[in-house]
Amino acid sequence: MKQIKGGVTAAKGFRAACTAAGIKYRDRTDMAMIYSEKPCRAAGTFTTNIVKAAPVVWDRNVVENSESVQAVIINAGIANACTGSEGMGYCRETAGEAGALLSIPEEAVLVASTGVIGMQLPIDRIKAGIRSMVPGLESSIEAGNQAAKAIMTTDTHEKEVAVQFSVGDTTVTVGGMCKGSGMIHPNMCTMLGFVTTDLAISKDLLAEALRADVRDTFNMISVDGDTSTNDTLLLLANGMAGNPVITQKDENYRAFCEALNYVDTELAKMMAGDGEGATALFEVKVIHAQTKEQARVLSKSVICSSLTKAAIFGHDANWGRILCAMGYSGAQFDPEKVDLYFESAAGSLKIIENGVALDYSEEEATKILSEPEVTAIADIKAGNEEATAWGCDLSYDYVKINADYRS
Repeated sequence: MKQIKGGVTAAKGFRAACTAAGIKYRDRTDMAMIYSEKPCRAAGTFTTNIVKAAPVVWDRNVVENSESVQAVIINAGIANACTGSEGMGYCRETAGEAGALLSIPEEAVLVASTGVIGMQLPIDRIKAGIRSMVPGLESSIEAGNQAAKAIMTTDTHEKEVAVQFSVGDTTVTVGGMCKGSGMIHPNMCTMLGFVTTDLAISKDLLAEALRADVRDTFNMISVDGDTSTNDTLLLLANGMAGNPVITQKDENYRAFCEALNYVDTELAKMMAGDGEGATALFEVKVIHAQTKEQARVLSKSVICSSLTKAAIFGHDANWGRILCAMGYSGAQFDPEKVDLYFESAAGSLKIIENGVALDYSEEEATKILSEPEVTAIADIKAGNEEATAWGCDLSYDYVKINADYRS
């Protein structure tokens, strides 16, 4: 497997386009389209929030019941959440407009929205945006990059990644893009994510691979503890690489899972590191756990701790906050066996051993914690399992951004 340049257009047969539809923003693009030259098998994971946006309801039905998917329409600025029957009707109108222009069934069109909750979409602008994008669909790397930029809200930069691997003598590509900066605490995935591949694979195995992978990627990040109404992760496979269809969990399936994990992990980390107001990506590894689930619960608890996040922002090696967050996580462990380390590009430092502070240098700790990517490693000495979670620091700007988000 190797990383290559690109995102959702890296795989064969996928095109993208974007436009400035004026949905909320007046100075940038705010709509994107992904289109496959051939019908795709589709898989998806969606928010566990009881309050589900209309596009989530639409997409779950399409993924579960449509024979194939061929296009995705995405808008930024308005979430189309808590919009009742009118909002659901706009999903159908959006899919219908795209389907008519692309000569595909409306049931083959997925829709996704992100932005302010409770506002109705300006459907005339949505339709005009679709009419603008269809003639501009391109398979270039640049088209995919521009699409990634168009779906941002409070994101500070676009998020995309692509890799290639081999199935026999066939080269297969997996690429993706996502957006997410605030309201990030997924129980399936985070905000909006779109992954494309030219692999030929059965729908059942595609879905199984995605469900398994989100547990250790998108489900292991948090910015602010809020699970969005719109969380959607979509995976499309059009089979245009030309490999024999994967129908069993053989070495080719495992190679795909490895590639998918790399793409999902990188996208998830990009979102965590670009949390609203964040100055650092905060990674927490729990090692030598008794079970995988124990390690997941402990690491996620630490990156969700507001006090720990504030300490990371202040470059303060306040290790007591980490041990405290582990203690209320609900997972059982022996605090008197825990070793804790801080690591970054500036070095590595052991902070506590067997639950007790060492005579470490505060100056060195501050230097390590001042890097843009910081890792805390907790060795709980209980077994051979481990897990990693990703979050960010908590800065003054997080409150500023969310205090006037609707303005």
